[in-house]
Amino acid sequence: MKITIPELSLVVLVGPSGAGKSTFVRKHFKLTEVLSSDYCRGLVSDDENSQAATKDAFEVLQFIAAKRLAAGKLTVIDATNVQVEARKPLIALAREYHCIPTAIVFDLPERLCAERNATRPDRDFGRHVIRQQIQQMRRSLRSLDREGFRHIRILSSVEEIEGATIERQRLWTDRRDERGPFDIIGDVHGCRAELEALLKALGYDLAAAQHRDGRKAVFLGDLVDRGPDTPGVLRTVRRLVESGTALCVPGNHDIKLMRKLRGRDVQITHGLAESLAQLEREPSEFKEDVVKFIDGLVSHYVLDDGRLVVAHAGMKASMQGRGSARVREFALFGETTGESDEFGLPIRYNWAAEYRGNATVVYGHTPVPEPEWLNGTINIDTGCVFGGRLTALRYPEKELVSVPAERTWCEPVKPFLAPEAQAPALTAQQSHDDTLDLDDVLGKRIVTTRLHHNVTIREENAAAALEVMSRFAANPKWLIYLPPTMAPCDTSGETGFLEYPAQAFAYYRHEGVPQVICEEKHMGSRAVIAVCRDSNAAHKRFGVAGDETGICYTRTGRRFFDDLELENELLARIRSAADASGLWEELDTDWLLLDCELMPWSAKAQELIRTQYAAVGAASRVFLDEAVRELERATSAGAEIDLLLGRERERRVLADKYIESYRRYCWPVRSIDDLKIAPFHLLASEGKVHTSMSHRWHMETLARLCESGAPLICVTDHCIVDLTDPRSESDATDWWLDLTRRGGEGMVVKPPDFITRGRRGLVQPAVKCRGQEYLRIIYGPEYTLSENLERLRSRGLSAKRSLALREFALGIEAVERFVRGEPLRRVHECVFGVLALESEPVDPRL
Repeated sequence: MKITIPELSLVVLVGPSGAGKSTFVRKHFKLTEVLSSDYCRGLVSDDENSQAATKDAFEVLQFIAAKRLAAGKLTVIDATNVQVEARKPLIALAREYHCIPTAIVFDLPERLCAERNATRPDRDFGRHVIRQQIQQMRRSLRSLDREGFRHIRILSSVEEIEGATIERQRLWTDRRDERGPFDIIGDVHGCRAELEALLKALGYDLAAAQHRDGRKAVFLGDLVDRGPDTPGVLRTVRRLVESGTALCVPGNHDIKLMRKLRGRDVQITHGLAESLAQLEREPSEFKEDVVKFIDGLVSHYVLDDGRLVVAHAGMKASMQGRGSARVREFALFGETTGESDEFGLPIRYNWAAEYRGNATVVYGHTPVPEPEWLNGTINIDTGCVFGGRLTALRYPEKELVSVPAERTWCEPVKPFLAPEAQAPALTAQQSHDDTLDLDDVLGKRIVTTRLHHNVTIREENAAAALEVMSRFAANPKWLIYLPPTMAPCDTSGETGFLEYPAQAFAYYRHEGVPQVICEEKHMGSRAVIAVCRDSNAAHKRFGVAGDETGICYTRTGRRFFDDLELENELLARIRSAADASGLWEELDTDWLLLDCELMPWSAKAQELIRTQYAAVGAASRVFLDEAVRELERATSAGAEIDLLLGRERERRVLADKYIESYRRYCWPVRSIDDLKIAPFHLLASEGKVHTSMSHRWHMETLARLCESGAPLICVTDHCIVDLTDPRSESDATDWWLDLTRRGGEGMVVKPPDFITRGRRGLVQPAVKCRGQEYLRIIYGPEYTLSENLERLRSRGLSAKRSLALREFALGIEAVERFVRGEPLRRVHECVFGVLALESEPVDPRL
């Protein structure tokens, strides 16, 4: 006997003890698919036969079953389940998760079950127990369908059980193997001429019922009612579906027409009268075919490996790919409050505002003036029958194609193009993003990135990031990127040096990178600058209100300047430089995202310098000056302390060098003319994330911006190094030595490409090689003393390098999501992740 069960179902075994249920499931199902009541008793009591543990055991069983069904996993319940009361919560569970309940009944003779139990020492209950179980089972056999089981199979002999095979049947909604490309078409409502015009614009040959490039049309239902030619629309769509060139899901109007044609009592409203009048002129065979066609339509489809879902009125994530009456109801009508508006139309819940699924959902049902993306969903019913347009979404391109209505075929009950709907202040997604949800960033999270797979954010680190963001951050709509930390090169053994170019070059050479670019590392504060061409561009792309045209913020998401006039002047100069350099036109954009260094260091770190660095320098100088004077006095008096005096004199010199080191990065800022910006990454512009471009492209492109924006915007000096040529390495080392001797911080060494993979995966996007005197600020005035330098050479870099890669992947992922137009919560998942990772216990001096 072949037993067919849906791929996603709750399979309930029904039968007395000793009927062979456990043996059957071991033969036909995966071990992980089976939930055994005996095993659950053992979990909670260490005794699989403890009847006292039955209640707790079934609570565990039902909890696990719920988790499996929620995840879309077939689940088998291995228990006697002979009582209605035992099966009732399982049916409820299947309904809750929109799964099809299936019963497999083992109706074997009492004698056989008793004999089997007699061979099992752990089954020492009397034969009367089996007799009672069989009686309870047989009394309820006829009611299994009324209880809610959709599939029932009864096995009445050992031969039937042993000869049974299980066939898993794919759900009708499951078309994951169809990957498109698709042309998804909104509500047609009898507008045949517009439908044909749209199909031709999309490249379909209506005579041959096929697309020249093999694309497939997907109709979102509501083919009928209100328009001038419902029969013509039905003929066109049926022909495309029957030829395999199209898929179609039903709309509520289609189902209502089908019910009327079957003789059901329905209200003749909302355009049904027009459809019936038009169909009266058609032969009866055509109407019968229409009924069969609509009756055969599936509530919704899951396509492209689960990446795309199409349904007439939408589909919640928890319902996608499921089969139940509630799923079909939602697909047809969406979700309503039960109330009506002033036009007598049902008030609908905005399910899309709460959607958090991974699949793109395309739907119609409620006419909108313009299709808008919201949380990965889009409504493409643009009200053709009401004088709007008939719209299609090309997938996976996500391009919209539409044709205008020939005329207004039906006056809408509710004004279709209300004045307030014609020019919305913000898009639906931007309006929704005005209110952020803490649940989107709190708790332990695993963020999937394109570059570095999954990145784990620990709960305590997420809480720390939220604290910073909620207290200090700028307008969240601007925060689309936070820069990553950067690891230093391996520790050098060079005399007097902790970091040296040779180790940076060796790292990339070991990773198989033959060439690097060395960029001057400016000593300032990391700054991210988003600049828009005008306030309209800022409003359109970032969803910010008012006259804002950009922002400059720190690597922790705080506004760089408290003085907004100073920020606006800085943005104006960058905008003017972009105008003069032609970048707006060249990149076809009205916004830019720049990763920069802003100088002087004291512009942002004034308080840090005063309380941490200057305090150390002043105290060292006062103490050591006095110490040297006293030691010199003691030496004059005949004390033999030359070694001690020499050491203290050396310490005084080192203290002076320390003071000189941080002072060279500080100067007063009285106006915009006292600032300098050194951009080194042009991260993104409209429609593009520029990680596919080489670092040389970034340097050359930004050099033009610097030329137009000097002296505020300054060029980052750089050189190219051939790692197969010792002379090239030597020249680069000399360049670094000269740079650091002149007071420069050091250099950043990068592979030529923005993203590079090496022997073990993603290569460090950059390593820093800092100069001898700059590191005095980091490690203290006396770090170059031999004993200190040797101790510091034992520093470990693995944690820092891991952190740098994870933050880099999250930062790029955030920008890519923003450029793709994903919801702000998805962008902030990555942005918060970068900030959260900064709480990890990594040596901040690295």
